Amino acid sequence: MPINILVFEDNDLLRESLSSLVTLNAELALVGAYPHVLQAKNHIHQLKPDVILMDIDMPGRTGIEAVREIRSFNTYLPVIMLTVFDDNIHVLEAIKAGASGYLLKKHISSRLFDSIKEVLEGGAPMSPSIARMVINSMQRPSENPYDLTVREREILTVLSTGNSYKMIAAQFNISIDTVRTHIKKIYEKLQVHSQTEAVSKAINEKLV
Repeated sequence: MPINILVFEDNDLLRESLSSLVTLNAELALVGAYPHVLQAKNHIHQLKPDVILMDIDMPGRTGIEAVREIRSFNTYLPVIMLTVFDDNIHVLEAIKAGASGYLLKKHISSRLFDSIKEVLEGGAPMSPSIARMVINSMQRPSENPYDLTVREREILTVLSTGNSYKMIAAQFNISIDTVRTHIKKIYEKLQVHSQTEAVSKAINEKLV
């Protein structure tokens, strides 16, 4: 029986390349490839993948948020994150959310098949630089003491440059109400009551 692969990737060319890679491997079967994760739960229930290949930065909802949802109803389905990001915030957020592995997009052609095999054998495949970063982060104090999510850190960073709620909404392709919800959570986590206080604290404590 082939291994069923489900892909979530918003870049059309990369999604097609991933689909072709999977299709050309006789041991794998592509059951679906989508540009966003807004219906991820339904796709998973309908298509029953053995492994998910998940981009992080997608419109409407991030891959990390999708992994968090997946783990709420399925704790064992392997999810390998595919991304250009190799910074601490995205890596650690993805791992905390329940990602099974983390592969940089520049390593897809050389490491994808081995990573799928490794994750199905219970391993946690990671690009070498990612593995090194995870180890380093465990050996030093947390750089995210307020437990801000990736999106909250991103919005706080943009907020600190003076952008309006409308501009933030446009930049991240989300509604103004969603921006307000994120900012309310940021205020609660930072224990502040205004944008000025939040930005001041973020700059003073090097959160942005």
